[in-house]
Amino acid sequence: QVQLVESGGGLVQAGGSLRLSCAASGGTFSGYAMGWFRQAPGKEREFVAAISRSGDSTYYAESVKGRFTISRDNAKNTVYLQMNSLKPEDTAVYYCAAAAVARYIVRSSIEGYDYWGQGTQVTVSS
Repeated sequence: QVQLVESGGGLVQAGGSLRLSCAASGGTFSGYAMGWFRQAPGKEREFVAAISRSGDSTYYAESVKGRFTISRDNAKNTVYLQMNSLKPEDTAVYYCAAAAVARYIVRSSIEGYDYWGQGTQVTVSS
């Protein structure tokens, strides 16, 4: 059983930056691909970014490509989401998730993930 805890959310002005962290425990972190999703009020949860088990492969939603960067530190059991040039439409609760998959696989579907964190709120003011 893997436990995931997100942190780093907050209130930021448009154009600003935030770095989210997701700390994992209870499993072998390097055995999981990781992903970030978000859910805005009244909307469905959507994919943001994903990274493979070793960090060799990454994948981004078009809406964040070039602004967000996903990375991981397997020695610290942590995955990060660096968010730059934030826009009001990035406002959402951000969730990290873990998927038990083969080494180079990344996943963008909610159904592809096995464990989820509780989320951290990101609010971008205009």
